[in-house]
Amino acid sequence: MNRNAILLVFTTILCAAISVNAQTQRLGFVNSAKIFQEIPEAQDAQKRLDAIVKPIQDTLEAKQKELQARYDEYQKKEGLMTEAAKKSAQQEILELEQKYNMYRQEQLGNDGQLAKQQERILNPIKDKILKAIERVAKEEKYGFVFDQTDQVRVLLYGDPANDLTFKVIDKLKRGK
Repeated sequence: MNRNAILLVFTTILCAAISVNAQTQRLGFVNSAKIFQEIPEAQDAQKRLDAIVKPIQDTLEAKQKELQARYDEYQKKEGLMTEAAKKSAQQEILELEQKYNMYRQEQLGNDGQLAKQQERILNPIKDKILKAIERVAKEEKYGFVFDQTDQVRVLLYGDPANDLTFKVIDKLKRGK
């Protein structure tokens, strides 16, 4: 099944479950991206992550320039080179490219340093946001709270009266 079919099945099952429970449960939604943008800890975390990313990007850029310079130099001199010199230069370029790709993967890959730092820095903030959402939902007697961001649309429509985003932001900012 493709992604849209799975999403359709999920939505259908969810709607059925909700309709059975609709008489007793309130439904609400939040915009987690908006919450994340509004709380100071998340803003600080983003600054810390930007500071981690900058040197990685600078190093990648320098490695890319070095690789391009070697390739350009090789192209200029290729016609004057012996076969052995060509193979040697090509091998150098290939090794340089492999080092670039390995560094990129080590730093920016799914299990790279940046991913580990993001997890270490962001997970406590995400947990705090989820706990605040849970507290607001319990206080306001919501049985279900969905997330609706610009990138993720689990909720296709939500009455603005059921938008708990700003209540959660308020709860986080007040530290309760």
